[in-house]
Amino acid sequence: MKCSISCMLLLCLLACKPILAQDTAHLQKKLSDSTLVNVTVVSQKKAIERKADRTIVNVDALISSTGSNALEVLEKSPGVLVDNNDAISLKGKQGVVIYIDDKPSYLSGADLANYLKSLPASALDKIEIMTTPPARYDAAGNGGVINIKTKKGRTKGFNGNVGVSFRQGIYGDIRNSFNFNYRNKRFNLFANTSFSTGQNFSDLDIFRRYRNEDGSLRSSFAQNTYNKRWYKSTNIKAGADYMVDKRSTIGVVLTMLQRPNTEKRDNHGFFSNAGGMIDSIIVANNKESERFKNAGINLNYRLKFDSTGRELSMDADHIYYSQRSAQLFKNAGFNGDNTFKYADELSGTLPSAIKIYSFKTDYVQPLKKDMKLEAGIKTSYTTTDNDARYFTTVNNIMQPDYEKTNHFIYKENINAAYLNFSKEKKRFSLQAGLRAEQTVSKGYQAGNVQKPDSAFRKNYLNLFPTVFASYKLDGSANNTVNFSYSRRIDRPYYADLNPFLSPLDKYSYYAGNPFLKPQFTHHFEISHIYKSNFTTSVFYDHVKDEMNEAIELIGNTFISRTGNIGRKDIAGFSIDGTAKVSKWWSVLPYVQYVYIHTQSALYTETVNTKGGFWVFNINNQFAFKKGWSAELFGTYRTHILDGQFDLGATWQMNGGFKKKILKDKASVRLFVQDFFYTRVNKGDINSLRGGEGNYHNVGDSRAVILGFTYSFSKGANADRKDRSSGADSETNRVKN
Repeated sequence: MKCSISCMLLLCLLACKPILAQDTAHLQKKLSDSTLVNVTVVSQKKAIERKADRTIVNVDALISSTGSNALEVLEKSPGVLVDNNDAISLKGKQGVVIYIDDKPSYLSGADLANYLKSLPASALDKIEIMTTPPARYDAAGNGGVINIKTKKGRTKGFNGNVGVSFRQGIYGDIRNSFNFNYRNKRFNLFANTSFSTGQNFSDLDIFRRYRNEDGSLRSSFAQNTYNKRWYKSTNIKAGADYMVDKRSTIGVVLTMLQRPNTEKRDNHGFFSNAGGMIDSIIVANNKESERFKNAGINLNYRLKFDSTGRELSMDADHIYYSQRSAQLFKNAGFNGDNTFKYADELSGTLPSAIKIYSFKTDYVQPLKKDMKLEAGIKTSYTTTDNDARYFTTVNNIMQPDYEKTNHFIYKENINAAYLNFSKEKKRFSLQAGLRAEQTVSKGYQAGNVQKPDSAFRKNYLNLFPTVFASYKLDGSANNTVNFSYSRRIDRPYYADLNPFLSPLDKYSYYAGNPFLKPQFTHHFEISHIYKSNFTTSVFYDHVKDEMNEAIELIGNTFISRTGNIGRKDIAGFSIDGTAKVSKWWSVLPYVQYVYIHTQSALYTETVNTKGGFWVFNINNQFAFKKGWSAELFGTYRTHILDGQFDLGATWQMNGGFKKKILKDKASVRLFVQDFFYTRVNKGDINSLRGGEGNYHNVGDSRAVILGFTYSFSKGANADRKDRSSGADSETNRVKN
């Protein structure tokens, strides 16, 4: 915070005993005739802030944000886990909805992970984690809502920041960002941009065992895939606000993302008989190139009727996605003695397009006695068009592969309305809301010479209540108890509804499921907050018609598809806090225990698994003199038993230093990720009729990062409105 010496003196005068009016006027005149010098009051931002309804991560307060991306920052956030497929879960639950600046991220699945990887941490301000979002948020996301806020200038004039970092592991990458804001009395212009380019890899080992009906070993298959990726990513978000008068503002926000990627996968597989002797060898050279584009426009309007807080807001969004992928799978087979058997080739082109239109309006009406009423409506329309064409080549003869060729069109309309009531008293606060959502959808798969046309229609209406209560146990609010309940929905990803077969390699396929139903979750949570420093939570979730990945073994091929595998019960507790060890050392511990009970019917098998897992995080923050600071972060997670999957334990340690330079306007950071190269994704696949499997995957996780950031500002302090838009959870279901 900056203020002039004159302001500080006047504040001191107001705090002291009264003085004569003429003396005050004389002093003010002397100060106005003097040359005023700005001073800076520096306060150390907490890395983690705990509010009654959310946890806030201040990104710049983490040294580990140097050269990191948004997904890596999420991994270090309390209660958040990112698995080996980059799926994000919160307190043991997937289905987390990601927002960027109070608006949906427009992505999910692999596309969401890639987007977060391309968003540099230097462009982020804070992350808000909400396990029980209020009724004004879409009901989608059984895991809750994570809102990632990017940096925004809050001063008149021109201000912003620039960041550049270099990361060196086995391979290297460069991540750059530039953000600026210009504001005068009427206009506010802003832009957030980032560009990254580099390479990385994954080294995956899969071992599969195939069994006879009596359970005896029939054969086994050992497979290694070395996957090298080349990538580039460009993100641009730009917009303008125009203040029509003191009460109303109109704005426009434009977004653009381009992400070309190339992957080369070298695959070697060895089939062995029951005695362990190799009888055949598979060598595959697979390549995939992809160009993903996203563009969006948001028009918004805000009207503040008076100073009581009565407000009307409207948002209209249009989002468009375009993706073109080209796949090439070259396979060669050999006998156990390395003599040649066969060669084949599978190639495919996969263009797809998604269009989303959305409109919403929200109204806030303050009532008497510290009460408030909120209401709103929303409608959205989504269309997806996926056209996959595959060809096989055998003995230099190419012909269409109609088993995999597929053209799928999906349309969906969601209409929603909500009402939310809140009441504030000295020690007690209550918030209760009800949201209604109607979903109308239809899908159509075009036929070919081998497959007939198929279609489906769905229409359902659901109610989603939300309750949040908070009570301060003492007058100083040192102890606060909270209770929350919500009912939430997770609709299928658009791609998961597509009834087609997509190859990952010769013996691994992904299949869609047009019969998917949405899953519903009841969430209960009780928490205690002590002095805004320590939070203890106990939670329970009941999930009906859970959607999750399920593996089916057909012959020698593993087929993965999403299904409504059954019911799940999740219970657990978490403790996180901030402890001040000394003036220069703060410790941020986090402990979590989650117990999962899954009951499901998977194809020919019945699964009934029970098990719990622990998560331990500790973040040490050090603040030294002369602008030096440091961080040491460690995390450990025990193995997770969930349905068919038993995920292995994993741990890692990170650490680094930061030095402020150029009169605190810039900083240089040096950080090391995964000191001991222990971040390994491994696990077992069980409950398969005819076999089982396990995997071991390592990537380019150990690296040294050097980063530089510089902030510039010219202007006086001024408030600035937050921007949000109306395209909600339906845009979070875009998936490769």
